[in-house]
Amino acid sequence: MKKRSKQMPIVHIDLIAGRSQEQLKHLVEDVTKAVSKNTGAPAEHIHVILNEMQKNRYSVGGVLKSDEQ
Repeated sequence: MKKRSKQMPIVHIDLIAGRSQEQLKHLVEDVTKAVSKNTGAPAEHIHVILNEMQKNRYSVGGVLKSDEQ
């Protein structure tokens, strides 16, 4: 029998704010399943941290997302 690791995977996801609670719920469920499948870690040991940024706190190519048309 394969011994499961007691390690605690931690996943950090940075995204721009604006998604619904339902979307975020499905995201963390899917990420948890994928990490468990690929690492063997039990779901209850997997931590997912969502960092939501406002559009005026994130830029691409020197342009704030809040300034895009």
